[in-house]
Amino acid sequence: MKTYQETLTWLLQRLPMYQRTGPSAYRPGFDGISTLASYLGNPQRQFQSIHVAGTNGKGSTSHMLASVLQQSGYKVGLYTSPHLKDFSERIRIDGKPIHQSEIVQFVNRHKTYFETAHHSFFEMTVAMAFDRFANHQVEVAVIEVGLGGRLDATNIIQPLLSIITNIGLDHTQFLGNTRAAIAKEKAGIIKPKTTVVIGEKDSETQAIFEAIAQQQKAPLFWSKEIIKSLHKTDLLGAYQRENIRLVQAAFHLLPQFKVSEKQLKEGLKNVIKNTGLLGRWQIMSDSPLCIADVAHNKEGLRAVVKQLIKQRFDQLHVVLGFVQEKNPEELLSFFPAEAKFYLCAAQNPRALTVEEMARVLKMWNRNYTAYTSVREAFCAAQQKAQASDLIFIGGSTFVVAEVL
Repeated sequence: MKTYQETLTWLLQRLPMYQRTGPSAYRPGFDGISTLASYLGNPQRQFQSIHVAGTNGKGSTSHMLASVLQQSGYKVGLYTSPHLKDFSERIRIDGKPIHQSEIVQFVNRHKTYFETAHHSFFEMTVAMAFDRFANHQVEVAVIEVGLGGRLDATNIIQPLLSIITNIGLDHTQFLGNTRAAIAKEKAGIIKPKTTVVIGEKDSETQAIFEAIAQQQKAPLFWSKEIIKSLHKTDLLGAYQRENIRLVQAAFHLLPQFKVSEKQLKEGLKNVIKNTGLLGRWQIMSDSPLCIADVAHNKEGLRAVVKQLIKQRFDQLHVVLGFVQEKNPEELLSFFPAEAKFYLCAAQNPRALTVEEMARVLKMWNRNYTAYTSVREAFCAAQQKAQASDLIFIGGSTFVVAEVL
């Protein structure tokens, strides 16, 4: 394969990808990733790492951690998923996505192996990230869990610190249908004698985290008990408060990194500049105010809408699409009844049909119009919105990605 696009097309055709096909691509367990990492020479053992899990906020927290480490002069790898605009965003070194040529070269080098080994798209991506971080000799890598924790492909690392942001009811078909069951899966990233810090303390999950930490002889901390006052960040979502607290707590618990208070503050103030984070309460225009956010589950969307309705506007225009696993009645119920909805489905096999969303809004007698594409829905909202209105784009990572 000669071009980057040819390489991505080959990968998507050869390897099952959860973002596109859903449950059929989910490969829990370590057999696949362990075999692949061993084939590559176990690159994950060649750098220090921080592991980040949780239902919401793990991407933002990972970017904040990387930004602070970069601000402090470290060479930093950052692995997150899924990507928004381009596959290369998943693997960053000092905030910059790896060059497309590196992806082409990696796949060409190992193409014969991939044709016979039957790995998932996610396993290949994780292994590529580890390989690139080792090749570039990063000093530390921040690794975001893909799904769950215990059986996630990223969980073959031996991190300096494990972080769990919070627990919500998402991916219940894989992780369990109670917060307690999901907490147990997320707690699977807790390693023997490795410090863990958790952002959310509540009666439903606390005992689970404490029991697993005790089994692993892992020192456990709650960020709220360590950090009382918060620094500021350039990420504007009100929901970032607890992510900031976690990051401050993390560096309190990582004395092996020389991070001054000034570097911590500057790193948090420059996350977007340092790491290129997109899609978190991202203001796309001021007149009308246009905000995009990738929140896509109950807890995430509820927090975003809570902040949305506090804004000053005459009319709220909502460009919205979900994926099939979501409950449209539950998620649509968070939005104000007087909003105008512009319904769309992203160009993704997992997208929920516009008809399914329309069925709910019709039943509730809400103001909506269905569109054949995200682009068409967004353009319609722009045309109809007055300068004093507010446009929100969200419901799915893929909807935000198409707008961006």
